[in-house]
Amino acid sequence: MTETIEKEKFTHRQFAVSCFNKVWDLLELENRTPSETEEMVHLCHSSFWHWRKVEEHTPKNVSIGYWQLSRVYAVIGQGDTALDYAEKCIKISLEAELEPFYIAYAYEALSRAYAKLNRVTESQAAKTKALEYTQLVKYEDSKELLMKDLETI
Repeated sequence: MTETIEKEKFTHRQFAVSCFNKVWDLLELENRTPSETEEMVHLCHSSFWHWRKVEEHTPKNVSIGYWQLSRVYAVIGQGDTALDYAEKCIKISLEAELEPFYIAYAYEALSRAYAKLNRVTESQAAKTKALEYTQLVKYEDSKELLMKDLETI
């Protein structure tokens, strides 16, 4: 029985990570086919679902999942859905008092979602918040990653 439970935990974690990484591969494509776009959406939801099934998942795992869902929907032009996931990302990141890196990315997602909806004022306000949290990030390479992503909004 214990072996079965351990295999289930490993399987959910393995699928979560695998799906997450495949989403990144698809996000990085410059020209995605409609089929690849659909696959990317399904993989992203699958990754999130599997992370939620990992018994020892953390608020950080959930925050990252919401962030990736928001990014995927922003990339495919579904700003309302991107906004919904960005707001969930911010909520869990703040409630769990995650490191500034994750909170900055939550606001990056919010800014990107608002930009997709042509809500320029809200997008800029969220970007400003993301920049404020970016200044609190300890590691320079992490700050650079955030800045690079913020420049694409």
